[in-house]
Amino acid sequence: MKSQKERVLQYIKDYGSITTFEAFQQLGVTRLASRISDLCDDGYDFVRKQESSLNRYGDPVFYTRYSLRESE
Repeated sequence: MKSQKERVLQYIKDYGSITTFEAFQQLGVTRLASRISDLCDDGYDFVRKQESSLNRYGDPVFYTRYSLRESE
């Protein structure tokens, strides 16, 4: 069985990026930022992009989309 950080890494490799909502909905991971931190400790480098959308009440909500930084 894969660990949560392995699942998160594979999801990013397969789909290009991940948000907290996607991590919960697709992987059952509730603490994405912690898994990203674990992966950073393992030597991975991430791009963090702030995004926004509207919630069901029409209010803006802000979240982070994580993707792997391309090696130069």
